[in-house]
Amino acid sequence: MAVAVLFAMDGFVFGTWAARIPDVTAQVGASHSSLGIAVLCLSLGALVCMQLTGALSARLGTGRVAVVAAALVSIAMALPGMAGSVPQLCVALLFFGAATGAVNVAANSLGVQVEARRGRPLLPSLHAGFSFGGLAGALIGGLLSTVVGVAPHLLGVTVIGLVLIAWIGPTLARADEAAPRIRAVRPTEGQPRRRGGGPTAVLVVLGAIAGCTAYGEGALTDWGALYLREDLGATPVLAAAGYAGFSLAMACGRLVGSRLVVELGEEKILVGGALLAAAGMLIASWSGAVTVALAGFVLVGLGLANVFPLAIARAGALGGAGGVALASTVGYSGLLGGPPLLGFLAESTGLPIALSTVSVLAVIAAVLVRSLGGEPVAVRRPAVPGLRRPAMPAVVTWASARLQPVGRSASTGARRAVADLRILAVS
Repeated sequence: MAVAVLFAMDGFVFGTWAARIPDVTAQVGASHSSLGIAVLCLSLGALVCMQLTGALSARLGTGRVAVVAAALVSIAMALPGMAGSVPQLCVALLFFGAATGAVNVAANSLGVQVEARRGRPLLPSLHAGFSFGGLAGALIGGLLSTVVGVAPHLLGVTVIGLVLIAWIGPTLARADEAAPRIRAVRPTEGQPRRRGGGPTAVLVVLGAIAGCTAYGEGALTDWGALYLREDLGATPVLAAAGYAGFSLAMACGRLVGSRLVVELGEEKILVGGALLAAAGMLIASWSGAVTVALAGFVLVGLGLANVFPLAIARAGALGGAGGVALASTVGYSGLLGGPPLLGFLAESTGLPIALSTVSVLAVIAAVLVRSLGGEPVAVRRPAVPGLRRPAMPAVVTWASARLQPVGRSASTGARRAVADLRILAVS
């Protein structure tokens, strides 16, 4: 329950930020391109802290790191509302992004520990807490945008976050004692290591699958309300309802995600969901009507619901906190790096064309899932040493030769966690 509250709090903070982006933009007088630069600072801070969080979690314990990270993200929530210029907003979002990246890695690592303890997939349900939190943050933010200034609103969210951390903090701090910590599985003694198609490449491919779909989540988080308000003429409440509908659809999809994995199989859910999201984004981008665009946002939420949590769950089961950090760095590159790119595209081509890139990357995610050769993306229980290693698909062997150096250079902690990793057969 404490981990679920942590996910919900993180989502509430992110949803609040999404709802107040238009107001913060007007407050500092930012254009599309300058807002893209500011959001890029958020992304850079998050990506740097993700790798640091993985190393700290392995050394100090994921629960303790989660408590500190959640407190920092609550405090950093107030900073964008105090910005009076674009440079000040860049600094504020740099700290906000760093805290966001830390709490995301810590929360996902704790979720993997919960899965290992229960022996069944639970990360989709925990991510539903993030989506419901985002829904609440967006709805409340949209309602308060007409009556309360940005700074008081964000400061109030800071106070709420700190109160929640005081409540769940002691439980989270003891999480490493209550749940088994997932560690990378090392080869048996005397068994030679294979070159090419290594586990680092698998983690990177899983991160790429998550990143292609997280790109869509980041796009709707940072640009959805602005698109509805500026391009389609929606009211502030309806503009906030776009992200709220997206979050609600994603939350509902994640609530039933674990059951759907068992009944339908992962490949159908992931490929079908990615293609559904691609179609929904095209509808939202080119409909020209607010109501149709809102329906398109809902389809995107349903389609993307389970892709990210299933990919991160697999990475965590294989590599522990280091695996989560490495795959999250790749995956959240889409969530956090996509919005700045969209800002530059929107400046030159307009938001409809920029948002259409979400559909392109969703299709790429579906292709990557198919390229894994039907190998499960989620692990329902910790891997058991001593089983034979399955043959690696050709795309992973190809990716290994090119992406393995990138993954190994990401951080010392992640490199140690995955360098000796073996891919084991999973029943």
